[in-house]
Amino acid sequence: MQTVRKRQGKDLHLKSAPGVSKESVPQKKKQRFHFDLWLCLTVQNWILDFGRPIVMIVLPLEWFPLNKPSAGDYFHMAYNVITPFLMLKLIERSPRVLSRTAVYLCIITFVMGASIHLVGDSINHRLILSGYQLHLSVRENPIIKDLKPASLIDSFELLYYYDEHLGHLMWYIPFFIILFIYFTGCFSSGEEQKKVPLAGWLLLGPSALYYWYLVTEGQITELFLLTFVAMVAMVIFQHHKGLGPDSNGLFLFYSFGVTVFLVALWAAYLWNDPVLRNKYPGLIYVPEPWSYYTLHIKKSH
Repeated sequence: MQTVRKRQGKDLHLKSAPGVSKESVPQKKKQRFHFDLWLCLTVQNWILDFGRPIVMIVLPLEWFPLNKPSAGDYFHMAYNVITPFLMLKLIERSPRVLSRTAVYLCIITFVMGASIHLVGDSINHRLILSGYQLHLSVRENPIIKDLKPASLIDSFELLYYYDEHLGHLMWYIPFFIILFIYFTGCFSSGEEQKKVPLAGWLLLGPSALYYWYLVTEGQITELFLLTFVAMVAMVIFQHHKGLGPDSNGLFLFYSFGVTVFLVALWAAYLWNDPVLRNKYPGLIYVPEPWSYYTLHIKKSH
């Protein structure tokens, strides 16, 4: 009886061993191109961010009185909710475990900065309807420079600071940190994963063009270039380890590369514009598209 029990125990051990070994072997997850998320991000960026000031100009003013939220404000509110949600979904699909604390802090700061910008930008576009000229500084604007008491001008400069500086920094710094954190997880040794599919190439142009608008209108050229340089350094570092960007990493890297070219082309085109040169002094000269609009396009109509 004892010998029979010993044999049965050995048989059970031999049968269970393969099953245990299969469960203990880590299976490498094949990374696919996130076409659905990249498409949603691109479409909502174009509609809710780029289209926001356009819809405020196109729709009749009677539909949205100056003392009520405009259509563009509702677009901005939707952007402030949808964008962080899509960024979180992007992080969830990363093939490697990323720091949740860093991601959560970035998302919270992103929402706060975008919300500050929502208020400042809403008032700013109402000022445009009243004659405010974006290519001039706050104190040089005809509708503001003669305000009484003069301390009101300081209040408008504070509003401009919240809109164009603090709001942009709290909005865009976490935005690019999240993209870079995601990019650090987009490396693979499999050659089949290092190719951008046709759907990615079709999205590349609209994506890069939006980032051009984001960089120029947001006045974040230095931040964007720093992010791109960090991505290049990460590619070089991973290359020495025998790894390369997968399809999602290549899509993001190529989008940023095309954006750098578009920003350089935009700056070269307006290099000798004296009015814009006066508003955008400094080493890096990148005028805002809407300043160009109020200066050269709006005046001609």
